[in-house]
Amino acid sequence: MLASALSWFYLAAVYAFIFLPVAVLVLFSFQDGRLPVPPFNGFSLQWYESVFADRKLMAALANSLMVAVASSFVSCLLGFLAAYALARYRLPASALQRGLLIAPMTVSYLIIALGLLAVLNALQVPLSLWTVGIGHVVINLPLCFAIIYASMGDHHVNIERAARDLGASDVKVMALVTAPMLMPSIMAAFFLSITFSWDEFIIAFLLSRFDVTLPVEIWSMLRSGLNPKTNAIGSLVFLASVVVLVVLELALFGRSRKP
Repeated sequence: MLASALSWFYLAAVYAFIFLPVAVLVLFSFQDGRLPVPPFNGFSLQWYESVFADRKLMAALANSLMVAVASSFVSCLLGFLAAYALARYRLPASALQRGLLIAPMTVSYLIIALGLLAVLNALQVPLSLWTVGIGHVVINLPLCFAIIYASMGDHHVNIERAARDLGASDVKVMALVTAPMLMPSIMAAFFLSITFSWDEFIIAFLLSRFDVTLPVEIWSMLRSGLNPKTNAIGSLVFLASVVVLVVLELALFGRSRKP
């Protein structure tokens, strides 16, 4: 009995540690006052109205969404192609190639950003959202590769061989057989990449110029002090993340549970 009570207490403490900052963020986004700090002065939607009326915030939000979706799509595509090649073909030094593909996951974002900045300056490539997208592909490609490669089990090989015996080319097998079988892993990699790209600040700060993403815009707002609008925009982003997670769970992973 005591062990069960301690287990529930530990579980509650873990969830409180994880979600309490989010709960505080959402609560004070409705603060009827100039500062998002205790005590809570009353309920108000004024800061959400201010967020939607702020053109710079809305532009930064659109930039973040565009960069996140585009870079995640490219990362998943390249990660899938690399995983398929290394899992299905005998390539020279394949173990070394896998290690090199995953290696950026162990490197600080600051080092990656500074390296990309030096390369782009040497090539005289102007900084923009395109360069931010390139940076996000660099950090998300190893993640996508690792997730997709780990899901390419030997049980898929027989299905691919059957498709080839029926006359399908290698391209058709990869696109019409392998990719659909791996779709849960591909979608998981895609949405994780969107999450990491959405929240990433250092690369977006160093590789952008006039068009900035949402984390960079929030940072510029915080330089002048606490602002309740940052809580409101954070709450909206959290709500969007929850909606995407629920839709993904119902639409994709729910089908795999059906007999």
